[in-house]
Amino acid sequence: MGNEEADKKFTWVIKNFSSLVPKPIFSDKFVIGGCKWRLVAYPKGYHYQNADYLSLYLMVANFKTLPCGWRRHIRLRLTLVNQVSDDQLSPRGEKGEWLDEYRTICGYQKMLLHSELNDKEGGFLVNNEVKIVAEVDVLQVVGKLDVTEESQEVTQPLKRIKLNDGGVSVNESIDVNGFQVLPSQAESVKRIFERHPDMALEFRVMNQHMRTLCINLLLNITETLCQPLKDISIHDLCQAEKALRYLKDSDFKVDWLERKLEEVKEKKMEEQFGKSRMQELEEELKVSKQKCSDIEAQLEKEKQKCSDIEALLEKEKTKVLAAAKAPPLTLDDVVC
Repeated sequence: MGNEEADKKFTWVIKNFSSLVPKPIFSDKFVIGGCKWRLVAYPKGYHYQNADYLSLYLMVANFKTLPCGWRRHIRLRLTLVNQVSDDQLSPRGEKGEWLDEYRTICGYQKMLLHSELNDKEGGFLVNNEVKIVAEVDVLQVVGKLDVTEESQEVTQPLKRIKLNDGGVSVNESIDVNGFQVLPSQAESVKRIFERHPDMALEFRVMNQHMRTLCINLLLNITETLCQPLKDISIHDLCQAEKALRYLKDSDFKVDWLERKLEEVKEKKMEEQFGKSRMQELEEELKVSKQKCSDIEAQLEKEKQKCSDIEALLEKEKTKVLAAAKAPPLTLDDVVC
């Protein structure tokens, strides 16, 4: 359903959109920046949540076969194309993301309301087709490229510099407390070691690839916890717990991070409980409103019944008054 455009763009046309079932659909694989990608759309909302919206994501196509420690820093823009005019829709503009073995997908749960998408004058659904453009700028790659520069025909070549651990990056690595990190990570790693200088004192692993993997796991956890609570999923927190256990098993002293993770988990559970309770209350309110409506309808019937009885009573009163005003019979009337 898709065809790759030049440079950093990929266009995907979803056909027969209105007849799609509420399951994820995938674009063809495409290559940008030496990496393989796919687009994923949830026509009825991500995992049945936000069912009033189209959800849209970019996904690392071959994440299951990539070696441990891979990371990709990208800048992403997903756009719905207005096929009637030249206007386009992008809900939040560009967003920068780090993708890795614990986070293989990024995008928007609320890309566009169905009411806007299905608007006949909106131009986003034409001939039952939706047109999507993905713009992906691959900024940094840790690990091997999926496609070598020589084999890329439609993507812009990515400048590569070998790292000590065999990875690939568009920038040289920097040593921070004995760990090789990317320039964009250096400040965060320095701040962590300033606050927790003994964090890696018992970490004895000398293999640079494993050292890089561990420091990346640490950064992934902190980046997850620094997101707005509404953007963190239970799955994200479960993955963060797994990564934290790996760090602890590797003799990292991360009790401080474990406490923060527990705090965020508690807040997330409170949020989930609150949402669940809200749904229950909304359902109760709906039932109560229906009962009130039924009672009001019954009250209207009783009011009508009272009105009918009052009308009959008035008729009987009229008859009684007429009988009372009638003149008495005379003797002639009686003996006739």
